Amino acid sequence: MRAGYLFLMVLTGLATAASGQVKKPGKDTVMKGATIEVIQAYKPVVKQAPKPEWVPQLPPPDTIHKAEIYDDVPQQSLFFTYTSMPLHPLALGKEEQIIPFRNYIKLGAGNLSTVYIDAGIGAIYGNNFETALHLHSLTQKGNIINQRTALNGLEFEGTMHNRSGDLHVDVQGESNKYYYYGYNHDLYKISADSVKQQYNLIRATIDLQSKGDSNTAFSYHPAISLSGFGAFHNTSEVSAGFDLPFAYKIENHLQAQLSVNGALTSFKMDSTISNNYVGILAGFAYNNHLFNGHALLGYVAGKYKKNYLLPDILASYQLPETKVGLFAGVQSSFRQNSYEQLTSENPYMLNVYPKLQSSKGEYFIGIQGSYGDHFSFNGRVSYWDFKNLPTFLNNFSDQKQFMVAYDTNVNAFSVKLGARYKEANLWTAGITADFYHYSNGSLPYVWGAPATTIRGDVSLTSIPKLILNACLQIEGGINAQDSHLHNMKLNTFADLCASGEYQIISRLSVFAQLNNILNNNYQRWLGYQAYGINVYGGLRLKF
Repeated sequence: MRAGYLFLMVLTGLATAASGQVKKPGKDTVMKGATIEVIQAYKPVVKQAPKPEWVPQLPPPDTIHKAEIYDDVPQQSLFFTYTSMPLHPLALGKEEQIIPFRNYIKLGAGNLSTVYIDAGIGAIYGNNFETALHLHSLTQKGNIINQRTALNGLEFEGTMHNRSGDLHVDVQGESNKYYYYGYNHDLYKISADSVKQQYNLIRATIDLQSKGDSNTAFSYHPAISLSGFGAFHNTSEVSAGFDLPFAYKIENHLQAQLSVNGALTSFKMDSTISNNYVGILAGFAYNNHLFNGHALLGYVAGKYKKNYLLPDILASYQLPETKVGLFAGVQSSFRQNSYEQLTSENPYMLNVYPKLQSSKGEYFIGIQGSYGDHFSFNGRVSYWDFKNLPTFLNNFSDQKQFMVAYDTNVNAFSVKLGARYKEANLWTAGITADFYHYSNGSLPYVWGAPATTIRGDVSLTSIPKLILNACLQIEGGINAQDSHLHNMKLNTFADLCASGEYQIISRLSVFAQLNNILNNNYQRWLGYQAYGINVYGGLRLKF
């Protein structure tokens, strides 16, 4: 009604103006007050959050954790995948993510008398602990007399959580069987029992890691380990090691670090020989948006009253408004050269060898970064100084085993390059290349060490329920000595492999593995020709 009345008054005014009538002063019409209401439908709209753009970048140098100064534990081959908890409103409380299948078993077979077993159990867990058990076995037999291997392992780890920290237990067992088949089979007729070697390992490690947040100033991660390593011909080695690292945050960007570590190792055959050391590492680490680095100094007291001074200095700078970082430094390390360590490199070595400890120092400069959203790269140029570098030289009789010869003082120049391209969750490809040039050594050559190593890999995950992988390794520049004590360089070789797995149903998938696809009869160690092409496959059952 109010809007209609206003509209009628406007029409009356217009009609009066059109007729030319003019009102006399004092008789103006006074319009009464009115209220105008404007009604419009309102629809709330929530602004969409911007979608993050993931850019592949190499991680910044790790300057928070301590720098190791020894490597008496070989690289582990146990892998686990952890998934993050789903997001939900706080009012709903804690909600556990249910993983459909925490256990699996893989069974496979193929040519070269291949039998493959791989199994994992992860279903034993609770609110404050979780465990994982991994079993694996691979046996193969080649076409050469006594060319066979049997590699078996069992790993268990468990973690218990509380408010102060995480207690972690790791138990590892291995039984790996090899045969010394790298002799001249036209000259020597040797039974399998005479050339059989088996390495057995049992190791238990316990460590405790402190739990804190960004406001926690003091942190620690002590660990102790006990291991027994045995082989045929009455050879055994026992070791007890400890590592006690501590860190104190002085302020947001500055941290003080201290680590005390060591090992008591005893090698026994006809007699008992000790191989002990104790070391300390201390210094500071600094981190901010553009600059990261640490300055640490290590000291190791080894056997024969020999001492080692081991500096560890790293400086890394991120170029402003770029994805490129530069780094340089000096890093040193110490090594016991235990029987377990050396046979992990060359399982065909003699069990009688000099028990000397060694060290190495690296002076390096490098670059790392990314270009665009998918490509990352890195490069490193280094100068090395090795003291008592262990090398492997064929023995002078039938040449089926290797002696350990130490290069007391050798230098090296190396170039390391790497690149990777990743397209979301569709595919990824990467390559690394290491080039070494040795000089000034006390031995004519660094026996058994490759001068060139190139590795490449491709992974395809774009096809639903199918995963495809391929890998390539090229090695060359390996020096050895023939039966006439003449130096020879082993042929450069390329080993191409591929694997795939297709999920038939949620619980069951089929897999295949191809090794040495090019069927190259190459030798990594003189006399030990590699297996030919190897194809095996089978089923994986999840439960």
